[in-house]
Amino acid sequence: LPGPPFTHQQMPSKMVYYGQTSCEQDTERYLDVVKYVFSYYKKEVPLIINTMGWVKGEGLLLLIDIIRLLSPSHIVQMDMCDWKVMPPLTSEHIHFSAGLHTKGKQQSKCKQLGVGSTESWKYPEGEDVSAPQHKLLYVHPEFPRAGVAGEVRVHSSILRDMSILGYLGHLQSPDIGAVLPLHSLVPYQVPFNAVALRVIHTDVAPSNIMYAVNASWVGLCCIPEEVRCQSEGPVLLTQTPICDCLGFGIVRGVDMEKKLYHILTPVPPANLRLVNCLLLGNIAIPNCVLVGQQGIEGEIPYVTSDYNYSI
Repeated sequence: LPGPPFTHQQMPSKMVYYGQTSCEQDTERYLDVVKYVFSYYKKEVPLIINTMGWVKGEGLLLLIDIIRLLSPSHIVQMDMCDWKVMPPLTSEHIHFSAGLHTKGKQQSKCKQLGVGSTESWKYPEGEDVSAPQHKLLYVHPEFPRAGVAGEVRVHSSILRDMSILGYLGHLQSPDIGAVLPLHSLVPYQVPFNAVALRVIHTDVAPSNIMYAVNASWVGLCCIPEEVRCQSEGPVLLTQTPICDCLGFGIVRGVDMEKKLYHILTPVPPANLRLVNCLLLGNIAIPNCVLVGQQGIEGEIPYVTSDYNYSI
């Protein structure tokens, strides 16, 4: 913990682009993503799992599912003296309580989650399973206003923007003192038919897909299937794949005549050769990147004040 995360970013050993700041809309895919990433863990070194802060209602039930899936040896639970929503996550509580997609021992036997439908996550009736045991370390912080949701939410959005800006900082040359605006950097040209495309968080009509992709933050991913397209593209996926993410980029333009995406990314060329899928999620480019463009005369591209807030 040498400092704020955006100041010392490193490439993960395994990464999946979930594409949303909350997993509330698709908890099953979230669990499949957790399982996919966790399967890479070789158990050669200790692993610290940083769970998310959604621990009320379905968030608590989802946390129970995750604990069952990962079978940790220790759980550190931080509480507040006047906050009684969350019970102590003892081994007994995890074993007997129902999760969001799994049932407790009293209702139905439970096994570790597997990729597929929810029904495949349960043991048949009558099959015995030993309860996973972990040591619970219970912590009562005494910091003023610890855990106040509103402040944390604002703080999280700022940290997300800082992480994106820190990542984009790798586009800058270390030899030049001034920070270059994104529109002065040379992008990669990617043919439409070289990569598959998928919008994660919502349904977009194929006729409008390029409007959604243009000026967007995308995950640069690698799906195991070879991308094959008889035409010039674009290649659209019908389902969101769970696959390796090799980094991120900005689609800074779309050339409809030459059928090219123009993408800015700090991912090295050796890794870019593996990228065959672009995933667009509900993660926005920080406003300061768009508003603070230098050398622009007249209206700033992609920015408008003529907006109807009733829509």
